[in-house]
Amino acid sequence: MRYPIAAAALSAAVMLAWPSAPRSAADPASCAGAGGTVEAGQMCRVHASGPTYTLNMTFPADYPDEQALIDYITQNRDGFINVAQGSGARDQPYQMEATTEQHTGGQPPHNTRSVVLKFFQDVGGSRTSTWYKAFNYNLGSKQPITFDDLFAPGTTPLDSIFPIVQRDLNRQNPFGAAILPSNGLDPSHYQNFAITDDQLIFYFAPGEMLPAFAGPAQAQVPRNAIPPLAV
Repeated sequence: MRYPIAAAALSAAVMLAWPSAPRSAADPASCAGAGGTVEAGQMCRVHASGPTYTLNMTFPADYPDEQALIDYITQNRDGFINVAQGSGARDQPYQMEATTEQHTGGQPPHNTRSVVLKFFQDVGGSRTSTWYKAFNYNLGSKQPITFDDLFAPGTTPLDSIFPIVQRDLNRQNPFGAAILPSNGLDPSHYQNFAITDDQLIFYFAPGEMLPAFAGPAQAQVPRNAIPPLAV
């Protein structure tokens, strides 16, 4: 859902550096449309604040499928500000923060680009939440990559992926909570991932694989232990 938002709430500030690497050209217009400014490292930084809230988002301004990224950022920005502006004052301002992790895989022209957004939102009470949104792009075919087309048709990659994810998450989990096969073999829990030369990294929101009190989690899966990628 989209929400109207006053232009005054979209003032921008910037202060972030990113290691230099070959990238697409940054699009200042797309960044400005999200209420941000492009800074060093071709990163867009959005800062907005009002009497009841603060918002900070950082994301690349040079992602090949930039419109999809901007649409997701804008939807969450507008929804948060709409809720915050319509809520009463409290001791601490309502907060939203989005940070970015980036990965690349392969060699041109058949390389891939991954952008993983991590959101934190506090809109009062017990409604604090953290979640991930990943974007993956095949620079060779110039197409987005989803989990559904990550492997060749007819393969069953989760048969190999789930035991590795299970071991990795159990190693990180001090609470000893078991991961049920009904969760571990459900493709809907593997939609947020990044591709590197030697591994897939999967990102899980609190409560998605482990109990919510365990917080967000990541699992690294070696590519040589699973079926070959189709991208």
